[in-house]
Amino acid sequence: MVMGREVVPVMDPGQVVGLKKKGTGSRSWLLMDASGLETVLDVDKYAIMHRVQIHARDLRILDPLLSYPSTILGRERAIVLNLEHIKAIITSEEVLLRDPLDENVTPVVEELRRRLKPMNANREDQREEKDMNVQHDIETTEEDESPFEFRALEVALEAICSYLAARTLELETAVYPALDMLTSKISSRNLDRVRKLKSQMTRLTARVQKVRDELEQLLDDDDDMADLYLSRKLAGASPVSGSGAASWFLASPTIGSKISRASRASIATFRGDENDVEELEMLLEAYFGQIDSTFNKLTTLREYIDNTEDYINIQLDNHRNQLIQLELFLSSGTVCLSIYSLIAAIFGMNIPYSWNTGHGYMFKWVVIISAIISAVLFIFIISYARFKGLVGS
Repeated sequence: MVMGREVVPVMDPGQVVGLKKKGTGSRSWLLMDASGLETVLDVDKYAIMHRVQIHARDLRILDPLLSYPSTILGRERAIVLNLEHIKAIITSEEVLLRDPLDENVTPVVEELRRRLKPMNANREDQREEKDMNVQHDIETTEEDESPFEFRALEVALEAICSYLAARTLELETAVYPALDMLTSKISSRNLDRVRKLKSQMTRLTARVQKVRDELEQLLDDDDDMADLYLSRKLAGASPVSGSGAASWFLASPTIGSKISRASRASIATFRGDENDVEELEMLLEAYFGQIDSTFNKLTTLREYIDNTEDYINIQLDNHRNQLIQLELFLSSGTVCLSIYSLIAAIFGMNIPYSWNTGHGYMFKWVVIISAIISAVLFIFIISYARFKGLVGS
């Protein structure tokens, strides 16, 4: 027990699943500090709020039961991160990752372990070299070390950009063959397959658009980027300025090293200008370029689908025009045959006429002349339709 909160050491997945079933008020969090130490916390939201000093409305953004867009919020002592399935709270010395056993979150945990532990080992090696002067230490720190919150933020951004890029690649792999199959054979099955893929693309585009817009909004506002410099704010604040600050320092198990680490990190990022956000701006621009490239791929894919739909509509219009032409031919033939039938019906009436007797040789001439008249009328109708452009040549 630490400060009224239950701290559970890292355990196997089966035990953690058991912890997650202990009531609805608790959630599983993975805490990883700058030294690479991992701890699984099964605590309620009030303990998390007290630990990282954020409000309930900020923690509500991380609730998986609520639908919130992708968000990166900078608070006084924490960064609230909601990027799709990655829901985390980053402080200047630790990361709190929600639902670490989720299959989409596991790669983020592995990458955090890989990124943080080597950095910690490098720091320990640097501390053992007592004969190095202060200037050389500052230069080494400036080259090899960035604030902890930026390294954790970089892992999250890299994970979400890679995840969305992978989903885009999978969608491209499925869409292009489906469109080619549809252009070669228009069928209900192929149309339904393309419709489902287009729906998936629309949803994925909206998700990528949200992440892209959030990064773009951060890049457009220097004040929002300055709020993400937790180490700088921690180094600029006095640890004995008030009882609230003192209780905050006592609340964290790793706070004993915060002042020294934040001071060293602030040397590389501060340089006397609190509004200098160049380091974070370069970090965000790199991943904004990556997510923008993914968004452009989806835009290109949508244009390809739209072009294919236009091509399919042209083909269908052509088929409809051919059917209309066929209907015109059949209707013209029906009219001509009706005239022929009318003449045959007139001469076939069983009514006694004076000219109806002794003129048997007229039968063949009536048949021939009626057929010629019907054929000439049919040719005239078709020629007139072609002259007006109603049928193709």
